[in-house]
Amino acid sequence: MIYPFLSFFAKGMGVDLRTISYAVTTRSLMGIFGPLFASVADSRGRKAGMLIGIITFTAAICLVVFWPTFIAYFIALSLAMIGYLIFVPSLQAYLGDQVPYEKRGRILGITEFAWSLSAIIGVPLVGLIIARRGWLAPFPLIALLGALAFIALAWMLPKDPTPQAGNLGFWSNLSKVFTYPPAIAALVMAALFTAANETISLVYGVWVEQAFALSIASLGATALAIGISELGGEALVTLFTDKIGKRKALAIGIIGNCLATLTLPIFGRWLAGALVGLFLFYLTFEFTMVSEIPLMSEILPSARATMLASNIALIALGRSIGDLLAPSLFTQSIIPGIAANAIAAILFNLLALIALTRVKIPHS
Repeated sequence: MIYPFLSFFAKGMGVDLRTISYAVTTRSLMGIFGPLFASVADSRGRKAGMLIGIITFTAAICLVVFWPTFIAYFIALSLAMIGYLIFVPSLQAYLGDQVPYEKRGRILGITEFAWSLSAIIGVPLVGLIIARRGWLAPFPLIALLGALAFIALAWMLPKDPTPQAGNLGFWSNLSKVFTYPPAIAALVMAALFTAANETISLVYGVWVEQAFALSIASLGATALAIGISELGGEALVTLFTDKIGKRKALAIGIIGNCLATLTLPIFGRWLAGALVGLFLFYLTFEFTMVSEIPLMSEILPSARATMLASNIALIALGRSIGDLLAPSLFTQSIIPGIAANAIAAILFNLLALIALTRVKIPHS
């Protein structure tokens, strides 16, 4: 919900777009510490990692509920990100341990449906709640959902096998990741195509609000369309990524995202064109992002959780780069509208495509 309603959160807390973007940037920078946070999945088990992640996220949301200020919001975004950084690698490592690589794209693609469905169902609901009750109103509901998620996982998820005593420690696994050239290339690629996405994502809500004077409810509908596009991207992963190969799927996704980005300044002068462009932009990005996960899970099977956590760390670093650049690009006066952000996003994607050529694993 952060991106489409960013300007409304800023207004509610009495800060400007640049100030609130610093909170988003700091949240993204937390991802640098992702491998450290996610090491709990190796030391205490995948299920324990998921539960600790949900507790951390829920505590962050509660902080805003009980202390509704920009300082609390600033802290909560980073704390919620830490919860995310613990939960997601734990989930992906849990599935990576049990699902053969040849089928992993489909299975991980199915789990990613949760991301798009939360946008399709949750974000429009948040828009309605904000419109009726103010910017703070969604946070108690989200805290409740976090508590319910914890109870459901603790009750329903089977306990995974206890990690073997002979496993390498965190620093040894991290060294394996960052001294292996294909792993480094894959992580750089992830940071670059994520920076491309964030350069657009941080400002698209402000862009369409300013360009077309959209209401909160209309912005919620925009997020709904983006959620549907992400659902489409995840569905394409479940259908095609395993069949055509992970590396080829990534190349198709990155090139497609470049083409979709081009449509934003060209056709974004009309609302319909802007919405179609955003739909294609998020469709291709989601296809790229989800196709990347099974590839990352197999580059270093002996350090799977650390590799997946490192992937999230570099994705977060890419987000922070995009978060820092996006407001300045959008507010400069030389190239108006979304065009400067689109140019930067395309350049990031082309660099990601180059990095992809250095990723070599036999199965991809």
